[in-house]
Amino acid sequence: MALKFAVELGIADIIHNHGKPMTLAELASSLKLHPSKVSILYRFMRLLTHNGFFAKTMVGEETEAYYSLTLPSKLLIRGKPMCLAFFAGGHPNYMNMWNSIKKWLTEDKELSLFESANGGETFWDTLNKDSESDNLRCFQEAMEADSQMFKLALKDCKHVFEGLETLVDVGGGTGVVAKLIHEIFPDIKCTVLDQPQVVANLTGNQNLNFVGGDMFKSIPHADAVLL
Repeated sequence: MALKFAVELGIADIIHNHGKPMTLAELASSLKLHPSKVSILYRFMRLLTHNGFFAKTMVGEETEAYYSLTLPSKLLIRGKPMCLAFFAGGHPNYMNMWNSIKKWLTEDKELSLFESANGGETFWDTLNKDSESDNLRCFQEAMEADSQMFKLALKDCKHVFEGLETLVDVGGGTGVVAKLIHEIFPDIKCTVLDQPQVVANLTGNQNLNFVGGDMFKSIPHADAVLL
């Protein structure tokens, strides 16, 4: 929850945009906190620092500590290619289900934890309720952020894709991974398969195609399938 707090307030963004480490008072000022809440901010920062998300240092002979970014908190900076803030933020639907563990374990129903906490609805049912819903937007943003990590794997594993003529990315969302592959292997014909409402307004090109469908019913033919 402390990490969720940091993501929602954008603490990593504030320190990054400041360009140098910040004191607690500077953070509180940037966040426009009421004076009575500064001590709460201190407690959260102490916990996050203990867990390695921020570093706390003293500058010169000053008595007030400065907070700086660490490698984990740099992954929370929005707008960066490797931003994972969407995962750390935690959507209420996914956070709330953990409050239902006792009920789920003791009930005589073959439901997943998510289904039990959401009135029998599956994860995908929740996303499909409304193509403009906050649930779908948050999920897509999280998947896009996760897909950026694929860049790191692609650097060391390019040989996996050599020799392929066609590839289908099942559940490929907005095509972030397919586009990364397409940049390095422009001759591979990439198809992104996802639910119709996800790919409805996406535009491809000669070697990048978006297809709406259900992977449990049919998957386009290709030399390789990426899951």
